[in-house]
Formats: sequence, C-alpha cells, structure tokens
Amino acid sequence: MRISVSELIVRYLQRLGVESIFGMPGAHILPVYDRLYDSPIRTILAKHEQGAAFMAGGYARHSGRIGACITTAGPGATNLTTGIANAYADRLPVLAITGETSTHIFGKGGLQESSGEGGAIDQSALFRPITRYHKLVERTDYLGPVLNKAAKILRSPKPGPVLLSFPFNVQTEEVDEVLLEQIFPRQSAHARRPRTLPLGELAELIRAARRPVIVAGHGCIRCGAQELVAELSTRLNIPVATSLKAKGIVDETSPLALGSLGVTSHGHAYQYIVEQADLILVLGAAFNERTSYVWDDRLLDGKKICQIDHDHEQLEKVFRADVALQGDIRQAMRGLLERLAKAPPKGLPTGASEPLADWREPAAASAPAPTEFALLKAFFRRLSERFPTDLMVFDDNIVFAQNDFSVSPANRYHPNSGVSSLGHAIPAAIGARFADPRTTFAILGDGGFQMCAMELMTAVNYQIPLNVVVLNNGAMGLIRKNQHQLYERRFIDCDFHNPDFGLLARAFGIQHHRIDSEQDIALLFDQADLRGAINLIEIPIHKDAFPNYLSRR
Repeated sequence: MRISVSELIVRYLQRLGVESIFGMPGAHILPVYDRLYDSPIRTILAKHEQGAAFMAGGYARHSGRIGACITTAGPGATNLTTGIANAYADRLPVLAITGETSTHIFGKGGLQESSGEGGAIDQSALFRPITRYHKLVERTDYLGPVLNKAAKILRSPKPGPVLLSFPFNVQTEEVDEVLLEQIFPRQSAHARRPRTLPLGELAELIRAARRPVIVAGHGCIRCGAQELVAELSTRLNIPVATSLKAKGIVDETSPLALGSLGVTSHGHAYQYIVEQADLILVLGAAFNERTSYVWDDRLLDGKKICQIDHDHEQLEKVFRADVALQGDIRQAMRGLLERLAKAPPKGLPTGASEPLADWREPAAASAPAPTEFALLKAFFRRLSERFPTDLMVFDDNIVFAQNDFSVSPANRYHPNSGVSSLGHAIPAAIGARFADPRTTFAILGDGGFQMCAMELMTAVNYQIPLNVVVLNNGAMGLIRKNQHQLYERRFIDCDFHNPDFGLLARAFGIQHHRIDSEQDIALLFDQADLRGAINLIEIPIHKDAFPNYLSRR
C-alpha cells in the first residue's frame, strides 16, 4: 500500500512510542500536521519553538522516553537551537522534526529556505554540533535507513537529540508502507547480555577502607540503581554525597546523606570528603566544574578512587582512578553487595557511622545562618514536608534548593543543567507533566521568568496544573552578585522593573500568591490548590542579598 511520506513520519513517531509532540505549525510542515490530525499523538502548541524544545527535553528527562518537537522551516528551526543544545548536553532522546522548502527551489531564495544552497541558511551546519544525528531528507530512496539510524540513536544507551528535516515536496510524495518494516526502534532481542564486571579489586579496597564515601551521580538514576546504592550505604554505613542532578538518590534526611556537592552548596559534603574520607566510590557522576568545585585537588588528594560508569568517556576523564570499571551501575551494585555479604568488612560498621555522627555537630555549627534567606529556607522545608512523595521540581535557580530542599527517593528534582539556559524551568515542567501527572513545581528567578512567561498560557490552554515559583529581586541575581564580588559594584545591565505579578496572573486566569512571611507560607500550603491548579507564587528577595558562595573569575 502506498502512503505519503507525511503519513509515514506520523506512523514512525507512533513506532517510537511518541504520545505527545510539542511545537508550532508553519506552511512548510503542514502536510505532517495534517496527518497528525487523525493520529493518537497529541499535539501541543507552544508559544515559542524554544519552549517546544524545552518541553520535549523535560518530557524526555523525566520519563526516560523519547521527547518530540516539530516546527516549520527557517526561524521555526533556528528557534529550536537552545533547547536542542540543552538536550545534547544532557544526552536526552529528543527527536526534532522540521519542514523545509521544496527541493526544486533550493538555491533560488525561497521564503524561509534553510538548505544552505545559494546563500541560504545552512540548517545542517547549524545543528551539526548539537545533535547526535541530523539529516535533510531530499529523496525517499534512502528514507528507511535514515529513519532506522535515527531510531537506533534515540533508543541507544547513549542517546541524544536527532533532527530530521523534510522538504515540503518530499512530505507529499508517496512510498510503500512496507518501508516501516526497515525501522527497528527497539533494541534487538539478541543483544549481548551485560558482561560480568571484575569487582574483586573494588571489594577489597572497600574492605580495607576506614572511611569510604559514595559520590553518586545522575547515572545511578538513569540505570535505576537508587535502591541498591542506598542498600550499600545502609548496610556498610557509608556516607553518600551526590551531584546536583542526583539529589534524592538517597533520602536527604538520612543520617548518612551528606547532601550534594557543588560550588553553590553549603559545603558539608565537600568538608567531609576532604577531612575524613580515605576512599571515594564515584558512581555515574561526571566530575564536572560544579561537582568538583572547579576541579579542586583537595577533594581527591590522598584517597583511593574507584569509579563505575556505563559511559567509557567518563572514566578517568579528569582524574586517575585506582579502579575504573565500565558497565551498568545497577548490575555492579548487585555484584558488589553479593561479594561483600560473603566477606563483610570488619571495620566499617563502627568506623564509618561514629566519626560521621561526631563530625556533623561542628559542621552544622560552623554553617553560617542565612538570615537574609530565612523565608526561602522555610518555603523549601515546608515543600519537603508537604510533598514527601509524588513531587517533581524543575529548578532554574538551584542555589537555594541545593541546600534547603531535602529530596526523597520518591520525588524527582531536576536542576537546570545542560547549557543552564534561563527560561527553561516552566516549559520543561510542562513537558514533563505530559509524561507524569504528579504535583509539579517550576522554580526560577524573575529574569528567567520573563524569558518564558508566555508558556504559562500553554499550561492554561491544556489545563496542565503547575506551580511556578518566581524569586523576585528585580535583578539578574548571578550577574549582580558577580559584579558585586568581582567588579567593584560596577552594576550594569543587571537591574530591571518587573510587572505586577498579581495583575499578570489575573490576565493569565491563574492564581497568584505573594510570600512575605512564614504565615503566608503556611496559608499557601494549607489552603492553596497545589495539585490541581496553576499558581504563580512570588517570593520577594532583596537584590543586594547574595548567597555565601564565592563567584569564580
């Protein structure tokens, strides 16, 4: 049976398991939109293509499934770039479908042409460095291999964004529907079983250690190893520090939880590792600038280092390990627990827990009291108490939540990682809500809010419950902080006026809550509908109140 390429694209999306696709239509992609009309795939109209890409990324990041976005040619495609770059940095399986002018006008100056011919924008060159695979599909004779390659990348253990661009005339051509049989989006049933990792040396190092520490990263979440990491920690009394993206791998109220590492953290995890640890077990954590305190040698000096990661490129990328193993962290934890159960360490049960308890008191006493941010601290404490389970948080600000928001393994915390783009939290949270109906908060500063505020209407249009927390200091806070600390208070282009958030919420048709006191926090959590409504929650902050961490040059 012959079907149009646009129909094939829609069926391809269905084979990939795509249930929702975020985007904006335009003339050059309308054949695909017309086929989506009768499909079970839900189309979500964003307010800007960047928002659509962030929505697809949020969907993919939270669910682990393929997120999809769709736009027209020219500016429709170019507006995707920041969101696609963010997905590339976070290794998210995001599929972008874009239209293009018909091939017979390539190089003639067609409206919104992006073919790269005759001086036109070269879309392929634009997306080459921020996708795992990109293709301008100019003919149908190689369409099967193109779609198959894209599917394999999106389904691979190391996914990333894929962009496929279809000229208008190609979308309307007909192909045999048997072409779909050339596409194998699922991993082969005959794929090799994970190899057994050589865990003997690692087990011996743990047995010999007096004060080991686990540094757990987002790789533990990707492979579903949270419970096994927690079991290893609890069974052997090993403290756990996490990367920012891995907050909640172990319950952060646990006595063995050190909190997250990072230049913006309170420093408890850093202090314990530097002063106490003799062995560090790095599990699925990239030792990047934030986690490593700008690659501070004191974190690793004088310690045995063991590393397990599914990605060989992460092994010993910035440090030399005594043991470095490539493989599935979940499988490795199972094997390690079995080995240590047969021959348990003799010194760890008392050697780890008692010094940790002794260390906590002076560490807590030395932590400065953040009086300027007491309201934010109270807000995050109440958020943890009110939603111990079934909560997801997308956080563009991260500075305050990193220290004051205790995440449980039953919740999901998504800090703004990737390329750390302002204006990410709201659309990403909306995208994730299409994958998971749990209570959702998006937290961001007032500068970032004004970059994506209109996406609130996307939530309104599709009746997506969402709580947006805006930290209002009338400034680009990080820029003002840097100019305060490093540039002799020569403030330039960091201050601005905000709209009246109450009137803005009224215009959107949503609820507004302003937090000026702890009583306001109590009223918010006791009386507001935080599960089924759209709320704009405003928390004022003084523009000259800065967090304690020191900005780097």
